[in-house]
Amino acid sequence: MKYYLIAGERSGDLHASNLMKSLKVKDSEADFRFWGGDYMQSVGGEMVVHYRQLAFMGFIEVVLNLFTISKFIKQCKKDIAEWQPDVLILVDYGGFNLKIADYAKKAGFKVVFYISPKVWAWNQNRAYKIKARVDKMLCILPFEVDFYKKFDWDVEYVGNPVVEAVNAHKVNNNFLSENKLENEIIAVLPGSRKQELNKILPTIATVIEQFPTQQFVVAGVNNLPVEMYAPVAKYKNVKMVFEQTYDLLHFAKSAIVCSGTATLETAFFKTPQVVIYKTSPISYVIGKRVVKVKYMSLVNLIVNEEIVPELLQHECTTERITTELQKLLTHGIDYKSLTDIIGNKVASEEAAKSIVNL
Repeated sequence: MKYYLIAGERSGDLHASNLMKSLKVKDSEADFRFWGGDYMQSVGGEMVVHYRQLAFMGFIEVVLNLFTISKFIKQCKKDIAEWQPDVLILVDYGGFNLKIADYAKKAGFKVVFYISPKVWAWNQNRAYKIKARVDKMLCILPFEVDFYKKFDWDVEYVGNPVVEAVNAHKVNNNFLSENKLENEIIAVLPGSRKQELNKILPTIATVIEQFPTQQFVVAGVNNLPVEMYAPVAKYKNVKMVFEQTYDLLHFAKSAIVCSGTATLETAFFKTPQVVIYKTSPISYVIGKRVVKVKYMSLVNLIVNEEIVPELLQHECTTERITTELQKLLTHGIDYKSLTDIIGNKVASEEAAKSIVNL
């Protein structure tokens, strides 16, 4: 069968690639065409657009790039119509993918959403629109099943793909020696988007100055220019590693993590973390008015209590991060409640089975 996938960011690229591997097991004639990244490309198929061209985040950032986004949406619709897939698989990236879902459903294509848009966070009535546009919703957060029941929609919890990715990782036992690192290190995961690095790294730089004897290691990504890491790379007690985030988390004593999928990855490596986030002031004000959840980090959202500290926007300061980091280095964090709720399903296998059956 022909599978058309759309992933608009790095984590979606990773999870979509594992789904593609599982689809190949269940369908020996699986043919892929996709919008994604290097992980998906490594599995095979034809990549149309790399996600680095789509990585717009925040209300203002999206508005400023509406023309570019509109152009990509038109290109995507045209490409789907020409390729005629058996199923369209949308991986997170709600704003873009829901527009594509609307087109595809009306055009008669089967539509699957793998990793639900965060409709539970704001404007929850969007769930009705999603339900009308999607044939099958495959969720990765346990509480989403009960959320969608309020809209008379039975969705499927397939497990969380982060668990699968972490469990599949083979630790490089030579990571420390190969990167000339000491045993006790503090990991810094500043995100994978330009906007995130621009907002967060200057503050992290001032935190590093408060710990002159600690070894900080920054998780870099190859899809961003190395020059973007300059605010922190200049310090003597800072090392950069690229595309080695899981090994870094395995060996780290604690971590400073930009809110997103990385908070779950850090938790499943049992690494204590402080979650931080900054965006443009206007985006934050708008977000504060419309977002209706108690927590920002996925870890706290899933367990419905604050087990990792969250420092957002005006709270994301040198003083607050320094204080929380000092606590982590002494006391750590217990993630048992999180792992109990998430369970042990293999997400890509469950999702692939559901898609092939559909």
